[in-house]
Amino acid sequence: MFRALILDKSDDTAAAYIRELDDSALPAGEVTIDVAFSTLNYKDGLCLSPNGGGLVRAYPHVAGIDYAGTVHSSDDPRYKAGDEVVLTGWRVGEVHWGGYATRARARADWLVPLPAGLTPRRAMAVGTAGLTAMLAIQALEDHGLNPDQGEVLVTGAAGGVGSVAVALLAAMGYQVAAVTGRPDTEDYLRSLGAGRIIARSELAETVKRPLEAEAWAGCVDAVGGAMLARVLGQMKYGASVAAVGLAGGAGLPASVIPFLLRGINLLGIDSVLQPFAARQKAWARIAASLPMDKLDAMILPATLADVPALGAAILKGEVKGRVVVDVNT
Repeated sequence: MFRALILDKSDDTAAAYIRELDDSALPAGEVTIDVAFSTLNYKDGLCLSPNGGGLVRAYPHVAGIDYAGTVHSSDDPRYKAGDEVVLTGWRVGEVHWGGYATRARARADWLVPLPAGLTPRRAMAVGTAGLTAMLAIQALEDHGLNPDQGEVLVTGAAGGVGSVAVALLAAMGYQVAAVTGRPDTEDYLRSLGAGRIIARSELAETVKRPLEAEAWAGCVDAVGGAMLARVLGQMKYGASVAAVGLAGGAGLPASVIPFLLRGINLLGIDSVLQPFAARQKAWARIAASLPMDKLDAMILPATLADVPALGAAILKGEVKGRVVVDVNT
């Protein structure tokens, strides 16, 4: 038997309940995992919403797109009982049952061994958000970014991706400018390493000029929409923006002028279907580069019972840092 936060649907509206289930309810997969911790991402908030955010395909369902724990049993030679593992992406928590349970089952190809230097709890403080942040930074560096070029902008900086991006960039020696719409997060962002705080209102409106003064050597953008369009016109010549989210909308009311006259690069970052080697590389660099005291400072501890309310809060932009869900409490 295992304990899970089950999403079930009645009259076209989904609701969450904590229930005890038999292992026979678990989906197919080569590896069964005793889950220790999960986390909360924007996508989890969508899955927990009354209509499943368009992501959940079938009910009853267990959400939670990330989890970390210990292998209970394995039919794949790459893993054995007792191995510590991390899972992010692969439509787990959306199409496939996820981490809001004390036990999960997955394909072996989806797992990554827990990197040395990380505990399962800290791995979930990183989660998809932190993995995405590292993939974004690596993409910017692959396109020439280095710490000598000037400030790197992080939008949506107090959220999950933004928080880890700020901490990672600062630890790597970059000057970080953090954008937030919540004045009460300024001290938090400075504690993570932001050298400058920029009010969201300064970048929230589009302007008629396709190019403004060159300001940013790089950008990790978690907002999209009008803010991304505005930032594109402020990038330095040849600089890159790594697009990781759409909290400000999926549309992009932008001009091609920044691409043509300044050689700007817009880099799309996907963490869901990253191959194993890329995941392992990113996780190893996270473990080596991310200051653990800063990671711990981001953590908002939660239980399974807390998850539905937190899911609603993250969709409203009301969650700061990284929620870490102890599924066994």
